[in-house]
Amino acid sequence: MPDRITRRQFLKNAGGAAAGAALGTIAGTMFAGSAKGANEKVVVGLIGCGGMGMSDVRDFLRTRQVILAAACDVDKERLQNAVRETGGTAAPYSDYRKLLERKDLDAVIVATPDHWHAIPMIHACQAGLDVYVEKPLAHNVAEGRAMVAAARRYGRVVQVGTQQRSGSHFQRAVEIVRSGALGPVSLARAWNVSQEAPDGMGNPPDSDPPPNLDYDFWLGPAPKRPYNPNRSHHSFRWFWDYAGGMMTDWGVHLLDIILWGMNVDYPLALAASGGKYVLRDNRDTPDTMEVIYDCAGFTMVYSLRKACGRGMDDHGYGIQFHGTNGTLFIDRGGFEVFPEGDRMQAIKGDGSDQHYPHVLNFLECLKTRRLPASDIEIAHRSTTTCHLANIALLTGRKLHWDGKNEKFTDDEPANRLLRRTYRPPWDLEIQL
Repeated sequence: MPDRITRRQFLKNAGGAAAGAALGTIAGTMFAGSAKGANEKVVVGLIGCGGMGMSDVRDFLRTRQVILAAACDVDKERLQNAVRETGGTAAPYSDYRKLLERKDLDAVIVATPDHWHAIPMIHACQAGLDVYVEKPLAHNVAEGRAMVAAARRYGRVVQVGTQQRSGSHFQRAVEIVRSGALGPVSLARAWNVSQEAPDGMGNPPDSDPPPNLDYDFWLGPAPKRPYNPNRSHHSFRWFWDYAGGMMTDWGVHLLDIILWGMNVDYPLALAASGGKYVLRDNRDTPDTMEVIYDCAGFTMVYSLRKACGRGMDDHGYGIQFHGTNGTLFIDRGGFEVFPEGDRMQAIKGDGSDQHYPHVLNFLECLKTRRLPASDIEIAHRSTTTCHLANIALLTGRKLHWDGKNEKFTDDEPANRLLRRTYRPPWDLEIQL
């Protein structure tokens, strides 16, 4: 079974035709395609040379198992910096489709802004490549499901950058929760708080895009808007056109651990309250938000504040599992169990590396063709949980979620928010 499509086939797909016949199938947890030998170097291309893309590629190169053959960005300055920092051997590209035409690649890293995750990832799968794609998986729920479909149809290994799943102390904490040592858990909560009042990221005027940036390509499938310094690079996260605010940017990391620990795939219902109450910048995502999820047998809560930096137990972010025997707190620095009287013993664990083991896990799965720690289906469900919160906020009502069919029950206005209309000529280019 081939693990590449021909260049002519790929260019046909990339030009807007529907995806063709499957190139790979799933057999249990094994993927189709050629596994790399134990001593073979993995040839990788980087799509998106910003902060997270460079962080990813540094850890890939650190393994000494990888050759970075190509890099792509629509910002010439970022592209040049990436090529220079990685030794000057990577071929530069301004169009990811040209990068994907290369015959020597085994995998790509997709570290673009959120609204540009789906299309390159799907094209990479069509080109027979395995993918490491950054979180949140997709800009919206329909995109995420299309990405899962592409990974499965073409038999590709896809690791998503929810790297906490590869941290040993997160794994240990999940074992404690699942063991029942905490007793029945009735409440799991997560939060992100910071102090950015009153000006936030500021409110610069619209302007011409910088000469080094292909702004129209940067926008891609997103609506056409005047260029604004805040609507680009790092701060794109705070605009609905490109992302989902803190809910999808950080909430996905935290709620992913709760879903994992509680062994559930999705909530049953939810409601959200919040808005942009304090900050005087030009973001359109909320600075304050409370989300309550009804799950099978417990309640899950997510809290966001951008105008007050004191969180639970004075932690700016974190997760708590509240059981009848004790409460477990965890963040990237470690975990601690606080007993309810003498019902259990106190437990404490130090933090652990997460990103580098996550990269190692991906590279190992390229050899074994097994599901990685943050397989795309897992990440799709965690990302979807965050998208649902934003939809609940925008609709202003309690929503009931049919997780098996991925739609809201008897709420067509909410269901319309599960997808977006792409700006031509871009399309998902895959039939579900």
